[in-house]
Amino acid sequence: MKNPAPALLAVLCMALAAPPTAQAAGGEGMNVDQGVPAFDPTPGEVRKVDREAGKVTLRHGEIRNLDMPPMTMVFAVRDKAKLDALKAGDKVKFRAVDEGGKLTITEIDVVK
Repeated sequence: MKNPAPALLAVLCMALAAPPTAQAAGGEGMNVDQGVPAFDPTPGEVRKVDREAGKVTLRHGEIRNLDMPPMTMVFAVRDKAKLDALKAGDKVKFRAVDEGGKLTITEIDVVK
């Protein structure tokens, strides 16, 4: 008579592996956004616009996603066309990220 232990062990292993595999395969219930990270925009005031360099100087509130306190600093702007709508003194709301050590504004809009 053959030993049933190897066959039983194989069936047991497949049974234990099946539920996690089945759950992961469909992805139902997963809400994964591959776009821009979700975080609140930061309020700021435009101090200077350097269109040639593609940068803007802002006095800003706390930037939570960068763990940065309020201060005045220069940011690169991803979409340089946005700089055309900005002038010193404008109140803005913006989102910034750290792109390889370079703080970059991904969104900026004048607050009216």
